[in-house]
Amino acid sequence: MITAALPPGIDELAVWSVPMRTRFRGIDVRDGVLVRGPGGWGEFSPFWDYDAAESRRWWAAAAEAAAGDWPPPVRDTVPVNVTVPAVDAERAHAIVSASGCRTAKVKVAEPGQTAADDLARVEAVRDALGPDGAVRVDANAAWDVDTAVVRIGQLDRVGLEYVEQPCAGLAELAALRRRVDVRVAADEVVRRAADPLAVDLREACDVVVLKVQPLGGVRAALRVAEAHGLPCVVSSALESSVGIAAGVALAAALPELPFACGLATVALLAQDVSSAPLLPVDGALPVRAVAPDRRAAVAADDDVTARWTGRLAAVLAA
Repeated sequence: MITAALPPGIDELAVWSVPMRTRFRGIDVRDGVLVRGPGGWGEFSPFWDYDAAESRRWWAAAAEAAAGDWPPPVRDTVPVNVTVPAVDAERAHAIVSASGCRTAKVKVAEPGQTAADDLARVEAVRDALGPDGAVRVDANAAWDVDTAVVRIGQLDRVGLEYVEQPCAGLAELAALRRRVDVRVAADEVVRRAADPLAVDLREACDVVVLKVQPLGGVRAALRVAEAHGLPCVVSSALESSVGIAAGVALAAALPELPFACGLATVALLAQDVSSAPLLPVDGALPVRAVAPDRRAAVAADDDVTARWTGRLAAVLAA
């Protein structure tokens, strides 16, 4: 537990740290800070490649949750996709088959892997879902335009719902959209923008990915959705169930929800902070708050706690 002076409106801070079941987004351990306020629990867990200024939005999301300041839901459950890491085809098939989900998001373009690896993984996912399931892929901005055109053409043999952030910049995404028939979803160009409301997405994408913490909270993400006027899908930032609850709250508050959401990622963690984790049942998550009750089991050691204490102080001072 962090014992330094608490920020205004916060009653408790506790650092958590758990290993990933499979290396994901280049990380093997996920950690962060649980935040309790008068309205409940929130999570502050910016990835370590976010600097103090960028991480301010992540803190705003945690503070919003702790204050209990989420908008009312318009639905009771949220459909979700299973997330498939850059594993081999056999493992990918097993993950999807066990998930109960009818949509799968598949990581591709992993460093050290080949186009053949990606295709085998995606084909295994299609086989596990059957012809009526939806398959989407996420390249995390790994491709240039020419490479993206080729790779998307190969992967679309199975029928892709969309491809998420295939290229890094807005101009590249716009150029790619003119050359492929598959929908393009924008993630990093929105959540890492200095002003997510001001990003010009009109030529760059067909779908906007919303992530609560990087965008500054549920209400801030709703403003992003309204500003761009495009179909949205809510995704996670690999949070514990406390953080996932905020993503579910956002998805539940959107006026329209045309896509299954990328919020079934607690299964990627070896443990969770709650004994009642937010895991999908029949491809959906319930809309509910989460209070951690397994903090002793996932508590960070002194070095990690000190690191987060220093980081939080830097963020609050930014």
